Amino acid sequence: ASHHQHRQTFHGSKTEEVRCMAEVQGKTWTIRDLMKVSIDHFQKKGIENARLNVELLLAHALALPRIQLYVNFDKPLTQSELEQVRALFERRLKREPVQYIIGTAGFMGLTFKVDPRVLIPRPETETLIEQAIFVAHTTEKHRPLEILEIGTGSGNIAVSLAKFIKDSHITTLDVSKDALQLARENATTYHVESQIDFFLFDIFEDVSSILKPAYDLMISNPPYIARDEWEELQPEVRQFEPATALTDNGDGLIFYRRIAELAPKYLREDGKILVEVGSEQAPHVAAILRESGFPALAVVDDLQEIPRVICASRHAVAMQQFPLN
Repeated sequence: ASHHQHRQTFHGSKTEEVRCMAEVQGKTWTIRDLMKVSIDHFQKKGIENARLNVELLLAHALALPRIQLYVNFDKPLTQSELEQVRALFERRLKREPVQYIIGTAGFMGLTFKVDPRVLIPRPETETLIEQAIFVAHTTEKHRPLEILEIGTGSGNIAVSLAKFIKDSHITTLDVSKDALQLARENATTYHVESQIDFFLFDIFEDVSSILKPAYDLMISNPPYIARDEWEELQPEVRQFEPATALTDNGDGLIFYRRIAELAPKYLREDGKILVEVGSEQAPHVAAILRESGFPALAVVDDLQEIPRVICASRHAVAMQQFPLN
């Protein structure tokens, strides 16, 4: 989930779009020409990061690494290549996220398969992983670090943790069978499936059958968009991403209350909670965690200086302000 996005208004008629696309026919287009015109068109249509979007879609259509676009700047495109490119561009102009169109998203330097079954990994969630790595390195253990993740999604968090915290074992839960299927594929791609246990489970049910009271870390990037903020989301998010991964259909804090309920029972005495929060939620989430017996708190900003991650533990002694970022 991403922080509040502002509504944007878009100008330009369908005929203008069709005309622009029609100009593509009957002319020899090089990669350079097409990039220039397309970036300009995307910008006019209010597509953020227009250049990056065009590069990703072009590289995907031509089956080239992005850097090769610049090496082949003057390469003329065939009619069939142009058709492919145009089909992808049209999808993006209808606000479909670029990651769904190309089928992958980058996260922590890894490439994850994504599709509309799962939330697209966000750059700000890398802050959550960085803090987890830091916690792992500062936790003295003579056994694998036991991590519980709530909300698997594409598996970007679980797989990154397994990859970057070598001696770790992750238990991850999701209510979506589809999401878990994709997460397993992503785990297999990076050969970490033996480190991760995937469970199809609703965290609001009785968890005692599958959880054991011995976790060193509880981690989550839960659905934290409140119901009344739904309409403010960008169309890319609102129209294409799975709603259950974005909103709790309440005040945006329902999952944090549940995590706070489970933590006292399932975390070890020196265990920690690590959660991602929405742009204005840090004080509210901190209060929820404090009340459940985790008074030692650190709040970490993401790269846009928005309070994004909260780490909580029972004892002040186990905490220190994180040097990361």
